[in-house]
Amino acid sequence: MGGDRINYTGDCGTPTADLLTVKLLLNSVISTPYAKFMGIDIKNFYLNTPMPRFEYFRLKLDNFPEDVILHYGLRDKVSSDGYVYLEVRKGMYGLPQAGILAQKLLEERLEKHGYKQSKHTPGFWKHEWRPICFSLVVDDFGVKYVGKEHAEHLVAALKEDYEVETDWEGTKYCGVTIDWDYKKREVHISMPGYVKKACVRFEHEMPRKTQDSPHKHTVPTYGAKIQYAKESDTSRPLDKEEKRYIQKVIGTFLYYARAVDGTMLPALSALASDQASPTEETLIKTKQFLDYAASHPDAIITYKASDMVLATHSDASYLSEPQARSRAGGHFFLSNDVPDPPNNGAVLNIAHIIKSVMSSAAEAELGAMFINAKEAVPARKTLDEMGHKQPRTPMQVDNSTAVGVSNNNIQPRRTKAMDMRFHWLRDRESQKQFKYYWRPGKENLADYWTKHFCAAHHKQMRPIFLTPSSVLEALKESLRRNPPMSMGAAAAAA
Repeated sequence: MGGDRINYTGDCGTPTADLLTVKLLLNSVISTPYAKFMGIDIKNFYLNTPMPRFEYFRLKLDNFPEDVILHYGLRDKVSSDGYVYLEVRKGMYGLPQAGILAQKLLEERLEKHGYKQSKHTPGFWKHEWRPICFSLVVDDFGVKYVGKEHAEHLVAALKEDYEVETDWEGTKYCGVTIDWDYKKREVHISMPGYVKKACVRFEHEMPRKTQDSPHKHTVPTYGAKIQYAKESDTSRPLDKEEKRYIQKVIGTFLYYARAVDGTMLPALSALASDQASPTEETLIKTKQFLDYAASHPDAIITYKASDMVLATHSDASYLSEPQARSRAGGHFFLSNDVPDPPNNGAVLNIAHIIKSVMSSAAEAELGAMFINAKEAVPARKTLDEMGHKQPRTPMQVDNSTAVGVSNNNIQPRRTKAMDMRFHWLRDRESQKQFKYYWRPGKENLADYWTKHFCAAHHKQMRPIFLTPSSVLEALKESLRRNPPMSMGAAAAAA
């Protein structure tokens, strides 16, 4: 169906869970005693959905098979210019409203069984009283349950109206491979083979020498009284094909970086800021990024059981980007309710160029805090809906002035440009949503996403954020030697 030619006056937006919601759910599974995870897939979710308003389109008679032409007598219905006009009475692919119609029908059907979708978190559902909840991405369910009978209740409810497939091991979801270690209460997520396929697609060969830095290192001028800005890029502008190549690389790796390998985000952010008017220098940076990806494929993130308290590190680099811009970095993870929460696998990393020009390092830090706090507010609500009540979200910052302003311990003057940000942060602190505290810069993990570091720093920091492949290989070997008991066998043994 040619959706671009249909004028549908209703809302076509379909709520679907994002990666942050999925990662929070995975952490919730591993942190909840006796909880398990499974996947459910609905077949033909968008097809045959009742439509309150019919749609119409035309098709050339030559496009119909001969048996269909004879069966429906289409030669008697064809127009003078060779078209057959058709009426669409049920949902089909291409309709702009197909998604929302299927979603509303699912809501009606599941509500009869006690399942309701969250009004605050798109794509998150839970039962009125059963210990079961799930995230929904198009037609894929990621289900957390405590007790198999509750998962079977959801499966039975869906089978009344749909053809479904179940994955009781919960090993695939949203294109991500999930390896569960319920004994150690850990879960590993990865996307094996993704980088290799991307390199084949872009015809990029493995570099002769391992590339440990995803971007060119910006060397600081130590001891200089004045830090001059980088000279403008005067290299050759790229043609349309080269420009499209860079855009494809960014689009392909952005999902991978957000899903599992956050170390790529600063490089992708810098490339994205140049993609509108790329030059030969941009192409060189892209090749270096691909060298890094090829040198470090198959990244793994590990989540460990915790108190499910959202924690974040916030940092900024002042005037480190072209056109006098600064960069904001954030590291979000779920940890324990202690004054200085220990690190866990990242559920979200921020690597944003701050659009406004910051007038001081403190203002840049406040801008980064503002960006990170805005991301944390909906995550707090999602965790609350999952059953994990949130205390004040600890936000670690390495700038004492920014912390003092946010905590209302410093009364700034002549700060019109900063007013909105620090008053918003103060407001959220007074509502007991956040707790801002200072730690030295070397302990701030968000610093990694604010600058272009040397290769040695990347080699040092990568094991902190990502899991060595040997850990996952050891888990798989252990499962091969001692395979877990299947659901049917466990029920029989019980």
